[in-house]
Amino acid sequence: QVQLVESGGGSVQPGESLRLSCAASGSIVSSNTMAWYRQAPGKQRELVALITSRGMTNYADSVKGRFTISRDNAKNAVYLQMNSVKVEDTAVYYCNTQTWRSWWGQGTQVTVSS
Repeated sequence: QVQLVESGGGSVQPGESLRLSCAASGSIVSSNTMAWYRQAPGKQRELVALITSRGMTNYADSVKGRFTISRDNAKNAVYLQMNSVKVEDTAVYYCNTQTWRSWWGQGTQVTVSS
């Protein structure tokens, strides 16, 4: 059983920053690829960023240069630093990892508006 709990969402204005956190059960963060997805109203869930167990990262083109994914193995946590946010970043953000199945957190809402 894997548990993922996201936090850190909220309402911000364009250009501001936000940091999302994902607390994971066990030591899965150090041994698995961890990812952040998002789902905007009326749209499909999309991959935002991922980090492998070796520390390799990958980002959606829409967030490259603005978002940074990182992890803290000692805290079993994954983070998403969101800088220079845009209105189009508004979505529910989910933490994800895969073992024998895909695991999701409950999501955290990020709203960007002026």
